[in-house]
Amino acid sequence: MARRRLTVIGFLGSTLDQAKRGPSRWERWRPTVALCQHEDLLVDRLILLHGSRFAGLAAAIAADIAQVSPETSVQLEVMEIANPWDLEETYGALRDFVRRTPFDPAREDYLAHITTGTHIAQISLFLLVESRHIPGRLIQTSPPPAGGGSAAGSYTLIDLDLSRYDSIARRFQKERTEGLSFLKAGIDTRNAAYNRLIERIEQVAIASRDPVLLCGPTGSGKSQLARRIYELKKARRQVAGELVEVNCATLRGDAAMSTLFGHVRGAYTGAAEARGGMLRKADEGVLFLDEIGELGVDEQAMLLRAVEDKTFFPVGADREVHSDFQLIAGTNRDLAARVAGGRFREDLLARINLWTFALPGLRERPEDIEPNLTFELERVGDDLKQRLTISREARERYLRFARSGEALWSGNFRDFGASLRRMATLCDGGRIAVADVDGEIDELRAHWRGAGAAGHDEGPESAGVLDRLLEGARQPALDRFDRVQLEEVVRVCRSARSLSEAGRSLFAASRAARATTNDADRLRKYLARFGLTLQAIQAA
Repeated sequence: MARRRLTVIGFLGSTLDQAKRGPSRWERWRPTVALCQHEDLLVDRLILLHGSRFAGLAAAIAADIAQVSPETSVQLEVMEIANPWDLEETYGALRDFVRRTPFDPAREDYLAHITTGTHIAQISLFLLVESRHIPGRLIQTSPPPAGGGSAAGSYTLIDLDLSRYDSIARRFQKERTEGLSFLKAGIDTRNAAYNRLIERIEQVAIASRDPVLLCGPTGSGKSQLARRIYELKKARRQVAGELVEVNCATLRGDAAMSTLFGHVRGAYTGAAEARGGMLRKADEGVLFLDEIGELGVDEQAMLLRAVEDKTFFPVGADREVHSDFQLIAGTNRDLAARVAGGRFREDLLARINLWTFALPGLRERPEDIEPNLTFELERVGDDLKQRLTISREARERYLRFARSGEALWSGNFRDFGASLRRMATLCDGGRIAVADVDGEIDELRAHWRGAGAAGHDEGPESAGVLDRLLEGARQPALDRFDRVQLEEVVRVCRSARSLSEAGRSLFAASRAARATTNDADRLRKYLARFGLTLQAIQAA
């Protein structure tokens, strides 16, 4: 088989390639000449890039290459770069050169020489090879060691296909695995969908500075995940500031503006001192706005500008302030439904909805209950400063109940963590027994029954909502039996975070007997009989 031709592209080394004329020049290592002196590297064509003021040096180098490697054709290419330390100019000049160069990778191999030229030129060559604009590999040459070795020195070929380098690929995979484990707080989750979700979040957290929206029911872990994202970014040196957490559900009235955006002295009665505000505190860090759906409309407008322009006016100020923060928002609401109801700005939702991740509730991850049981027991043991254990029988009984349709886990991981803390506190000698589990199961059943009974007090409100929803021809034809049932469905839907959550609550008994469960689809079809949707119910 005929040998493929080899073309090398490189910059003239205005310093490294210099040498006095005469025989002594051969005693000096010159990388461009040495490139053509290796017996095991036959260069057929060398494209030598240089500025016009170094034309004499380029011609001298070409003449010396003709002596040491007559088979090498040197193509002198003038490339004028006014400021070789300017990345945009250097990369642009190289990109133009590459665009007009007829590469033929089917018949030729290509190398980009990165030993000569400024660091900016070397980086530009790297980028063009990495992006495959130059369809080849990198070559780096080195001088011979002091006191011996070949006069040509040595060279190294670098293939940017990292899959060829097992050790580097393993290292990257290890770092990626560590990042995923970090976001999961070290819990070996077994739910495939959740693992894919965390992998996606890790990828976005490292690569993007755009807002991230974490959706999910109360207690699903939004706050904890936001803290882990921040810690991951800080470990990667992507943020220098602190994590600032704000629960928007606690912001009310005039204090909301001041808390978020700060105020100047004398802005309103009682404002004796100026206040920086949470957005300014988050400068160069991460701002986590939990329950962002509870934020007032005026605050939403100011937040939108702060996210887009990184500037805002403190209350009472006539001068803007700057804060370069990264936003993570959390919500247990259907923000699209709140937009439809006029309670959330559509433009703000569009801005924060670029990366949206829906965190599943505990009941949607039954296979993760066991590893979370182990993790929570260790965490509670650390808090209580004692070693906690659980008997095999007690563990099996608790897991059987926790995974059953009877366990509502309406507070998700908050309910779960509180449950384990109660057992850990009441057990004897740090060992949870069957009796402790039985007592806790009774406690959970009573808690969920109480929450359900409290929910029934909302009946009159649900009836009023139903009247508004069924205005028109459908209402008179609705049987009393259907109306009572539909009022309960509306009540549950108004307090649920999603169709899936509402369906699990409404079909808790029958779902355990079914081979497959799709509570969301079942509920959707029921609502469709009356021309209703979850979004319409929550917006009413």
